[in-house]
Amino acid sequence: MDTSAAEGTTTPGDLASVASQPIDGKDADRIIALSEEEAHAWLHSRFMPGQRGRVGAELEMLVGVAGTEPFARHYPREGYQALVESLGLNGLEGRLTLEPGGQVELSSSPASSLVNLIGSVQRDLALIDERAARQGARLLGVGLDPARNPRRILRSPRYDAMESYFRPWQSAGRAMMCSSASIQVNVECGTDALGIEPRWELLHAIGPALVAAFANSPYFRGRLTGWKSTRQSVWQRLDPARTGTPPRRRGETVADGFARWALDASLMVVRRSGQDWSAPSGVSFRDWIHGGDVVVPGRTRPTIDDLAYHASTLFPHIRPKGYFEVRYIDALPGLSWIVPVAVIAALIEDTSAADRAMGLCAPSMNRWADAARFGMDDQEIARSAEGILAVAASSLRRHHKTVAAADRVEAYMERWTTRRRSPADDMRIKQ
Repeated sequence: MDTSAAEGTTTPGDLASVASQPIDGKDADRIIALSEEEAHAWLHSRFMPGQRGRVGAELEMLVGVAGTEPFARHYPREGYQALVESLGLNGLEGRLTLEPGGQVELSSSPASSLVNLIGSVQRDLALIDERAARQGARLLGVGLDPARNPRRILRSPRYDAMESYFRPWQSAGRAMMCSSASIQVNVECGTDALGIEPRWELLHAIGPALVAAFANSPYFRGRLTGWKSTRQSVWQRLDPARTGTPPRRRGETVADGFARWALDASLMVVRRSGQDWSAPSGVSFRDWIHGGDVVVPGRTRPTIDDLAYHASTLFPHIRPKGYFEVRYIDALPGLSWIVPVAVIAALIEDTSAADRAMGLCAPSMNRWADAARFGMDDQEIARSAEGILAVAASSLRRHHKTVAAADRVEAYMERWTTRRRSPADDMRIKQ
């Protein structure tokens, strides 16, 4: 479940250029202009049942300088080429990429089970931590850089266009691109255990409680922001037409609603042969299908490749990609990343646990802003979070292979959740 290349991130050894699909391909089905019906069908195809138990994770980490205060200064720009080449040497089971602000992202290969995933990612993290130290760097698990100003490392047509698109939202766009880091959990859209629509509903319903339980970004630019997850507050200040939860109309399936929402979203990036990939203001993908180069100068009507690229510029809480990419959790320190991955994996594979979690999260459902601002200080959200983690731990403990994961969840709860706290409540930086 590694999708980083499709989203335009840069792989080690290719620091100066964006990894993206070509504008034109050799396969006829990828260069023929789309009809609206074909675009709708392709977006529908992002919702498909898969293999039970398969899971993946993408861990974004900020880069600091070894031997100093964690966020005292940026890693030297001129050192990034050697750093990413070193981190991406042979031996990794997953894939390493670089985000526009220099964040490092480790994307696992799809694992057949939670246990296999944890083992694979732990081995990769041990390798890249060791390699980072040799380059005078340290990798940091936090949702938003608490002290350093946002700084772009990557220059590419994609990111230039993205930064330009987000200018109306002022500092939020640059903070998201250059200072944020998350844990993304990848699970199948549906299996025999839990269908696509119930799984989509579950992952959204538990979201606010998990945002609060794993909040880890209370600072920005050296100051407390008043939010436990400032990273989530940044997302909530960005373009509402491409973030959050895609709205559904009466009678729509999840896939129908998502497809309509995606086609109505404004273009952010239009790939061209030159360096200018900026999109005309206010033109949706649906407009491009019908208007061609009249509405998007320099490009004829879009292809499947163009639609796939457009989909990579949409940032909902959960993004369908042939599987569900859960995107709402802050990056966490050390091995704490295991906890949200284990919680989500347990709930989607155990229908009884899923039903109990749905009941427990009723008071916190849809309270995304409150969860990000107040975290575990909100008593209703905190009760939901504690109950959901407890249900997940109980489910994990019923299987001998996942007892160690249950131990991790319960240790996390003892340190933070049951005390109505999250890592945000313990973070301190030097002013």
